[in-house]
Amino acid sequence: MALHYFCRHCGVKVGSIDRMSLYSDSLGFHQLTDEERQDMITYESTGDIHVTTICEDCQESLDRNPDLHQYERFIQ
Repeated sequence: MALHYFCRHCGVKVGSIDRMSLYSDSLGFHQLTDEERQDMITYESTGDIHVTTICEDCQESLDRNPDLHQYERFIQ
């Protein structure tokens, strides 16, 4: 089982964790609401988990241009 992080705005792969046993408490998933979990976490049939996050470049763009928060994808 592997955990893969992807940016929700530009789609770039941010990183991966490849471990046999991962606990949601150690990853911070327990702090998410049910809605946030459904929005951010996808379980693949292979056992891998895909998590959407925000990469540093997109976060910097959001910090400089707060009006971009209104768009799901602002980088094409």
